[in-house]
Amino acid sequence: MYQTIRNILGWPAADGYRRSSPLILVNGLAEQGESWYPNHRVWQQQFDVHAPGVIVYGGQVMQDRLKTREPIDINFLTDRLTQYLDQYVQAPPYNLVASSLGGQLSIEYAARYPEKVDKIVLLCPSGFGTEEKLPITEGARHKNYQGLVESTFHNRRLASPRIVEYYAEKFANKPWRKAFFETVRGTKSHSVKDKLSLVKCPTLVICGREDRIVDPLAVEEAVKDLPNYQFVMVPNCGHAPQLEFSGLINRMVSNFLRVGVGGV
Repeated sequence: MYQTIRNILGWPAADGYRRSSPLILVNGLAEQGESWYPNHRVWQQQFDVHAPGVIVYGGQVMQDRLKTREPIDINFLTDRLTQYLDQYVQAPPYNLVASSLGGQLSIEYAARYPEKVDKIVLLCPSGFGTEEKLPITEGARHKNYQGLVESTFHNRRLASPRIVEYYAEKFANKPWRKAFFETVRGTKSHSVKDKLSLVKCPTLVICGREDRIVDPLAVEEAVKDLPNYQFVMVPNCGHAPQLEFSGLINRMVSNFLRVGVGGV
């Protein structure tokens, strides 16, 4: 039984217990629970998982930011991630698993603090090429909540009704909606392409071939000549592979963080 548990958790057979680097989940425009609901519990069985509330539209930090008319941009959000890790985790080096906009925050953080990052997994990261298409904002303006959520998925049947209900409720809340749009406005034109070569840790990049928000070919082009980056394209998949192909992504992320190899 001891050996079985050791093998499952990835502990070394000869050296005894060794705690793995904390796994930090960095969400994009969707908030934490909506970004990782099929993944968090699975990864928590193998890793010390943390889900920082960097982007919380209805929270006091963002609402205060709006009142003082300060921008909600990549620098501000990266500072928020840094503050969380420094104050509440305090156990670098970290494994970062990031979705969409969260990919930009993770690249910025790793470029600032290379010694604090062990490995990175980027899921449909934004800011790698041309400006992203954001049907999510148009859907919200027209109260088309079904279209708003379905724009993320290639297989629309996988758009959970509870997620549609969640956004319908949130967009009825004016302060929440305002913070969301200010975040889009402050981050949509930012690029991390010039920072990619500064990130030296092993990095796995996973894109959905049918992503309608981020151009997967532009992402592939941005990383293809960087030796520490692995790129994987998932067919029949949209902008949130961790939701649309959760079992596959759960296995790929676990395998990459444990042994450094990713692939479909």
